[in-house]
Amino acid sequence: MTTMLITGANKGLGREAARRLVAEGHDVWMAARDPELGRTAAEEIGGRFVQLDVTDDASVAAAVRTVHDAGTGLDVLINNAGVAGATRSVPETSADDLAEVYETNVFGLVRVTQAFLPLLEKSANPVIVNVSSGLGSLAVTNNPDRVEGSFTALAYPSSKAAVTMLTSQYARTLPGFRINAVDPGYTATDLNGHSGPQTVTEGTDAIVALAQVGPDGPTNTFADRHGDVPW
Repeated sequence: MTTMLITGANKGLGREAARRLVAEGHDVWMAARDPELGRTAAEEIGGRFVQLDVTDDASVAAAVRTVHDAGTGLDVLINNAGVAGATRSVPETSADDLAEVYETNVFGLVRVTQAFLPLLEKSANPVIVNVSSGLGSLAVTNNPDRVEGSFTALAYPSSKAAVTMLTSQYARTLPGFRINAVDPGYTATDLNGHSGPQTVTEGTDAIVALAQVGPDGPTNTFADRHGDVPW
C-alpha cells in the first residue's frame, strides 16, 4: 500500500483526488487547515485527517510529526493547496496582493515539500505532484486558441509559473524522486466560482495518474489529462 498526503484536501480537486486514490487502495492523509471540515471529509472518504496550514511553519512541523508518529511513512506528496487571490486588474494589483497569493501557492509549497523530504527520502519510490495551471505557462497563456489566453492577472498566473519552475528545479536536484507538475484544466471548483466546464473528476485525472507513477515513470514534466503541457 502506498501512503500519500494531499494538501487542501477537504474540498475541490484535493478531496476528489483523495477519494479516487483511496478507492485505488492507497492510504491517504487528507491535510486541511480547518479541523472540522478536514476531519469530516476524511471520515466520508476513508482517508486519514491531518491538520495542516501550508502558510504556518508550526502547523507544517506538527503535521510532519503526526505522520511520522503514525508509522505510515510517506511515499507521495501532492501539493494541491492554492488560492486565487483578489480579483483586480493588472494595473490595480499591488505587491501585497502578490504576496498574499504567493504565501500559499509558492512559499507554502516549498515549506511543505522541505518539511516532508526526510520522510519521502525513506520511501522506495518517492513521488511529488505539484498542482500548477495552464495559466502558469507562457506558451499556453500566449496562445489565442486557448481559454487561458483571454485571461489577464498578475498574482495567480505568476504564482503558478513559479510552481512549474520549482517543480523542474526539485526534479533536477532529486533524481531519485519522480516530481511532476499538473494542469487540472478549467475545472468547476470554489476557486473559480464553479465556472469551469470540467468536472472535478476530469480535473484530477492528471493528479491521480502522476501520483501513481513507478520508479521508472516520468519526472520533470508538466501534464494535463490529455498529455504534455508546454512550459
